[in-house]
Amino acid sequence: MENGKGFESYVLIHNIAKRHNVGTLARSCTAFGVSELILVGRRDFNAFGSHGSTSHLKFRHFHSLPEARSFLKERDCDICGVEITDNALAVNEHPFKRSTAFLLGNEGTGLSAKECEICDFFVYIPQYGCGTASLNVTVAASIVLHHFGVWAGFSERSREGSKFIVAERPMKQGRSYCAETSESISEERRLKRESASNGFFDQNSKEESSSNLLDGLFSS
Repeated sequence: MENGKGFESYVLIHNIAKRHNVGTLARSCTAFGVSELILVGRRDFNAFGSHGSTSHLKFRHFHSLPEARSFLKERDCDICGVEITDNALAVNEHPFKRSTAFLLGNEGTGLSAKECEICDFFVYIPQYGCGTASLNVTVAASIVLHHFGVWAGFSERSREGSKFIVAERPMKQGRSYCAETSESISEERRLKRESASNGFFDQNSKEESSSNLLDGLFSS
């Protein structure tokens, strides 16, 4: 859904280490008007911390970064890496030109070389204190998405008392985008084996997992 002057924002997630971060990222996405949260690689995640926001957010999945990039370029969308690089621009200077997808890096290692390759430009968040080298990925995402919303002229949500008004929960949508072909199933199983030791993609987690929620989340 377009906001403000017709611009849209997306969040692109690939190789985030802490599985619960997607839930809190989803909450920030709904707060700041993100059109879609795009998962690359593994589809499953932990919805803990979303506070029900996943019901109000459109999810999309791709097996590879080039596939995600092609999808975004078809929509005349820039890909912005949120990373402190030599050529990164301060996000408070609002260096945006059009609809933008924000690619967030791994909490420990940041954006990989492959992730940087698909980015059109980079932004960083200026810090003024001396006690930490970087921000938590969900905090960083919130700051960046808020700045984009200000630049894009998104309409502020109505408030009631001390809270913003939450829309009625949408009806459950069937999964129509992530068709289960034999090839996609094989590819997903391969990715699961490769990522099994990664904390974010812990297959043995007893916490709530979106593996049981995918049919209601992914749509075209």
